[in-house]
Amino acid sequence: MMTKTLTSSAQDKVLRRRLGHTDLLLSPLGLGCWQFSNGNGLVGKFWPVLAPEAMTRIVETSLQGGINWFDTAEVYGGGQSELLLARTLKQLGSEEAERAYIATKWWPVFRTASSIPATIDERLRLLDNRTIHLHQVHQPYSFSSVASEMKEMAKLVQAGKIRHVGVSNFSAKNMREADRILREHGLRLASNQVKYNLLDRSIERNGILDAAKELGVSIIAYSPLEQGLLSGKYHRNPELVKAMSGPRKWTSGFRATGLRKTLPLIEALEQLGAKYDASPTQIALNWLIHGNGDTVFAIPGASKPHHASENVQAMRFALTAAELRSLSELSERARV
Repeated sequence: MMTKTLTSSAQDKVLRRRLGHTDLLLSPLGLGCWQFSNGNGLVGKFWPVLAPEAMTRIVETSLQGGINWFDTAEVYGGGQSELLLARTLKQLGSEEAERAYIATKWWPVFRTASSIPATIDERLRLLDNRTIHLHQVHQPYSFSSVASEMKEMAKLVQAGKIRHVGVSNFSAKNMREADRILREHGLRLASNQVKYNLLDRSIERNGILDAAKELGVSIIAYSPLEQGLLSGKYHRNPELVKAMSGPRKWTSGFRATGLRKTLPLIEALEQLGAKYDASPTQIALNWLIHGNGDTVFAIPGASKPHHASENVQAMRFALTAAELRSLSELSERARV
């Protein structure tokens, strides 16, 4: 399948959806920017250092293809992702780049809620004083309660430092508590960023997805392709697994037994791909953003420009209800 060339007019063809109870109208896909960590820090070393030219092309391709928001975090390279994202948007200087929405995250581990206001000016500085449209608590683990964190976030909204409040990796119980506290300040919880894809649907079983729908909170799905497993390339060429570096190659999904178990799902993605002139990756992303109405957004990353081009093509069509159900049934049998 050849990836189509996109033009700036594609921006106008992507339908927007509202993020939770906010006034933000976002594309169903955003660009996850962990890979812009510049090789810094323990978390940032997960990705190779990207050349500035590649980063520029990734961001530009995303914008031209209709993506209008970017998700970064304090812990991604110790702020390098925020810095390089803002620098790239400024260098592009296009109308799309200037209007782009920014989501970032506060790192809570070994910290108290008092570091939320203590670190926000650094977030703004690294982001070149762009508006932080969504500020998220990155993990549920800190030395402070959910209530304390939400109270500090609410103060930032009231001070005009951020626009909206989100969380990441929160349980259904903690989501409800976060929303309850924010309501006391005239606000609502906007989103919960969690792992979700065709091979990891745990949020459907642990109450997170149900709570999101009940509260009107958006789900932002990270790892939407299960670390590339849903691309099908490892099923078609298992030698690629042997060439992989890092711990990913030892996980159950990339073992021979795991590849055999998920092959029927990959074949279904390929068959639908033939119908829609799309790749298995694009079909998997389309299932995410259409399988639960407008509740779920997704943030695939892109370490190469052609990855960004493939991402945006996933927003050009919509699977039918029957196709969504069929993939859901197959994915339940494919769990590894």
